Amino acid sequence: MKIETSEIAELPSRFGKFKIQTFKEGHKEHLAIFKEPLAEIPVVRVHSECLTGDAIGSLKCDCRDQLEYALEEIELHNGMVIYLRQEGRNIGLLNKVNAYALQDKGLDTVEANHQLGFGADERTYEIVEFILEYYGIKKIKLLTNNPKKIESLEGIEIVERLPIITDINEHNEGYLKIKKAKMGHLF
Repeated sequence: MKIETSEIAELPSRFGKFKIQTFKEGHKEHLAIFKEPLAEIPVVRVHSECLTGDAIGSLKCDCRDQLEYALEEIELHNGMVIYLRQEGRNIGLLNKVNAYALQDKGLDTVEANHQLGFGADERTYEIVEFILEYYGIKKIKLLTNNPKKIESLEGIEIVERLPIITDINEHNEGYLKIKKAKMGHLF
C-alpha cells in the first residue's frame, strides 16, 4: 500500500512543544506526534482514535486519560504518540454509537461488538511499524496495557512495556474489567 506523508509542523500544546506529521494510508490519516530530539529508545504510545473520549471527555472509557498521560510522558522523555484513525476499535463512529446503545441495554463492550457482527477488537497495527521505521526507530518503550499491540509489532524491539494506569469511575469500571477479563489487558 502507498503511504503519503505530510511535512513536519510545530504543534505547541498544553502538554508540551511537539512536532506533528501525518501518514495517509488509503482514506485514513494517522498522526505521529513527537518531541525532538527523539530519545535513542523512545517512549511510544500507539493510541487509537476515540472521538467520544479524546475530544468530548466521555467517562465510559479511559481513552482520554491514556492519551493525556502519554502526551505528558513523551514531553518528559522525548518520545512519540502514534495516533491511529481506528475509531471504536476500528468499527467506525456509527457502529460505536450503536455499540454504546447496546451497552445501555446491559451488554458489555465485547458482547456489543459481537452483536453488531464485529470481533471484540478490529484494530490493526501494520502502519505503526512503517511509521517507526520512517523515523529510523528500531527499539521502543511501549506505553500500553494491550497485549495485542505488543504481539503485533513484530519488526520492532520492545525493550520495555510501560503500563498506563488511569482512574476508575462509576461509568468505566465495567469497561475496564471487561478489557482485563475478556481482552487480556495488563493492569
